[in-house]
Amino acid sequence: MDWQIFIVFLAATCAAGATGSLFPPDDWYFKRLKKPVWTPPPWLFPLAWVTLYISAAVAATWVAMEQGSGFALAFWALQIALNTLWTPVFFGLKRLGAALVVIGCLWFAVAATMLTFWQIVPAAGWLFVPYLIWVSYAGALNAWIWRKNAHVAVEA
Repeated sequence: MDWQIFIVFLAATCAAGATGSLFPPDDWYFKRLKKPVWTPPPWLFPLAWVTLYISAAVAATWVAMEQGSGFALAFWALQIALNTLWTPVFFGLKRLGAALVVIGCLWFAVAATMLTFWQIVPAAGWLFVPYLIWVSYAGALNAWIWRKNAHVAVEA
C-alpha cells in the first residue's frame, strides 16, 4: 500500500468527518425532534463513521494504484463531497427535506463507488458494502424524522 496516497485519502475523510464537530447535534435534535425507537445511541455515530472513513481511504488507495481508476475515483470524490455536505444541511441548516435529498444522492454515489471499485479491486468494493448499508440506514432514519417532524420549526 502506498502510504502517501493513503494519507491523502484519509485527510479527505477527516475533512468530511470534521463537519460533525462543526455542526454537532444540539437540543433541536435531541429534545425537539421525534425519532424512531431504532435510532442508534449517540456514541455509535462516531464509531461507525471512523470505521467507514478508514475503510473508504484504504479502498481508494488500493484502487488509485491501478491503471484506469479515474472514473472510480471520481465517484469516490463525489461521495466524500456529498458526505461532507449532509451534516451542515441536517444539523446546521436544520433542513430535513434537503438533507434527505443529499443523503439520497450520497447513497447513489456510494453504490457507484462500490461497483466501480469492485471492477478494479474486488476487495475495495467489499470495503464499501458496510458504508452502503450504513448510508441506507441513515437515509431511512432521515426520512422517518423528516416525515414525523414537519411541525417542528427551524430555529434561527
